[in-house]
Amino acid sequence: METTTSEPLFPAMLTHDLLQHRPADNVEFLNSLPAEEAAELIASLPPERAVEILDQPELTAAPEIVQLLPPERAAALLTGVAADRATDIIHLLEAPARANLLARLDPETRASIERLLVYPPNTAGSLMTTEFVSVPSTWTVEQTLQYIRQVERTRETIYAIYVLDQQTKRLVQAIPLRRLISAQGDAPILSAARSFAPITTSPLTDREEVARLFRKYDLLAVPVVDSAGRVLGIVTVDDAIDAMLAESTEDVQKFGGVLALEKPYIQIGFAQMIGKRAGWLCALFLSEMLTASAMQHFESELEKAIVLTLFIPLIMSSGGNSGSQATSLLIRSLALHELQLSDWWRVVLRELPTGIALGAILGVIGLARIALWQKLGLYDYGEHWLLVGLTVAAALVGIVTFGSLSGSMLPFVLQRVGFDPASASAPFVATLVDVTGLVIYFSVATIILRGTLL
Repeated sequence: METTTSEPLFPAMLTHDLLQHRPADNVEFLNSLPAEEAAELIASLPPERAVEILDQPELTAAPEIVQLLPPERAAALLTGVAADRATDIIHLLEAPARANLLARLDPETRASIERLLVYPPNTAGSLMTTEFVSVPSTWTVEQTLQYIRQVERTRETIYAIYVLDQQTKRLVQAIPLRRLISAQGDAPILSAARSFAPITTSPLTDREEVARLFRKYDLLAVPVVDSAGRVLGIVTVDDAIDAMLAESTEDVQKFGGVLALEKPYIQIGFAQMIGKRAGWLCALFLSEMLTASAMQHFESELEKAIVLTLFIPLIMSSGGNSGSQATSLLIRSLALHELQLSDWWRVVLRELPTGIALGAILGVIGLARIALWQKLGLYDYGEHWLLVGLTVAAALVGIVTFGSLSGSMLPFVLQRVGFDPASASAPFVATLVDVTGLVIYFSVATIILRGTLL
């Protein structure tokens, strides 16, 4: 594990300035520095403040900073960091550095982190912390309050107290701290509990589903339990918010045809950025070759009616835009569980008339534009300009309708076969509609212009 140089890079005044600001503000400043300089500053801070800063998920270079600190210093700081945050940092270290750091941790901290490391990324198990307050179901309210006072400093947060069966250690109730404080001191702890069972989740539940629980039930924390009902840890609301932000960021990046970025944009290396973007671009480029094939198929029509080529960009973009709109709406609805896979037919019945109406609106605008340009002498579309306008209008109805239907159905298809619906990104839908749009456009032109231009 690398160590920093003995000569300080920053004056003591800068360290003093950091101590005058909140940890979140310190994180913003440290994120703007190279990892080496950030590590030097962290090393100069008192342990309590350094722990508070490392505990912030927004500190993007935390793994690099920890690796640059002296090994004993890094281990001491990670011991004070919340178990789930320490696990996130250690998980991102290279294998040798990870093993070296784990070996320097105290047995209790190392055991907590190793338990969390076994869970797959982006699951409740990987998000949870093992630092929660649990008490036997036989205790009184006053006993519980006394216990909270004793252990408060060693717990990440105390939103609720988890009451366990004294024999089986199974979760019996989750009592909000507010209800506990307002209860009679000599009353049994369970007297402060609500009448319904606690909301729980399993360690393998996807982070998006965990976030949905917080949203649906307005929770501050949710216990993670095993198959026997024993509490393994809790996911807190701040972790749920971080998970929702990460999931939203990942989906937005996929919408743009980019593989999800694990780090902020500015910290992604050149080679890694190429790897994240090249695959999708190549796939879309190969797909767009079908557009050239479609145009070659209608080469004779293009030769006879050159005027039709003027509207190809208009036709293709309109279909792609309508498909992207439908895809964005459906992906979000599926993510929020507003729709299920079985609701696909309801979406079809909704998108079909919507696509026709939207296409008709664009068709009228397109026809009006052609007529206006012809009458004002801005461009001469020939003696059959009205038929050209009707061709564009009718094609827009068909293409926008197809774009809406395909854009809304693609997320259902991807989710049905086990892929992330966000993979139905706007570029992919646009490419699909580009090819089919040309076929629809020239097919309509063949019907309307037969005997005149064609």
